[in-house]
Amino acid sequence: MSRKTSFAIIGAGRLGGALAIALDRAGHTIHEIVHSGRPAAARQAAQLARRCHARARASHVARLDAEVVWFCVPDRVIAAAAKQLAARTDWRGKIVFHASGALTSDELDALRRRGASVAALHPLMTFVAHVEPALTGVPFALEGDARAVLAARKIVRSLGGEAFLIAKNKKAAYHAWGAFTSPLLIALLVTAEEVARAAGLSAAAARRRALPILRQTLDNYARRGPAGAFSGPIIRGDVATLRKHLAALRCLPRASSVYLALARMAVEKLPAERKSGVKRVLH
Repeated sequence: MSRKTSFAIIGAGRLGGALAIALDRAGHTIHEIVHSGRPAAARQAAQLARRCHARARASHVARLDAEVVWFCVPDRVIAAAAKQLAARTDWRGKIVFHASGALTSDELDALRRRGASVAALHPLMTFVAHVEPALTGVPFALEGDARAVLAARKIVRSLGGEAFLIAKNKKAAYHAWGAFTSPLLIALLVTAEEVARAAGLSAAAARRRALPILRQTLDNYARRGPAGAFSGPIIRGDVATLRKHLAALRCLPRASSVYLALARMAVEKLPAERKSGVKRVLH
């Protein structure tokens, strides 16, 4: 495989769009953005194709003549999409990825049987509408055939990312970990906003005023690890304050459940004084 590679991107959603643009900026060639043919998908693919100097084509007329084909479609349709395209071209010698964090490379078995080398290649990054995150320093979880793994490492390196291997039977746990790092972190912050409203703050004010402590907490976590970043009443063994928190949260049962789950994990995994007394309050 040449250092600069040609790609077909299957799917023009947030993830496919971010990867196509990053690959284009890294000097790779995007041959085509492949879409389902539905009007909305066609418009989205056309917009993306203009940005990365590619052609937008519906799946039934896609040429699929690139060195690498990367499926960036929802998990539930990866296997079906691979089967649909299996007869569209000669797959011998091609590299094929899918971008699911939870599913293994076996979702692409239909193309593997036709001679492609396949892998699951998932960037551990959040992709939301109207935001194009930099991929420099981003870890990419990788699992699959040896040739596809080798190609994936080179491609990730060209994007400034870092590829690492994940075992097939660990993919679900890996993806659950990823859920804790972003979507469930947002769910925690939404829960915090609910508690802030009980304290008389608007959601917007809560977000604005929480940013300094959130940024410092993440910086502490990065520099000092979880134990060195931990603070608050649990580390002090301040049972009286914990009781006040729980009393204030009685009118917010969902937030109370989240608080208790996290506090119990903190007592088990992080430094705390008077642990036995803290555990009694939390149980």
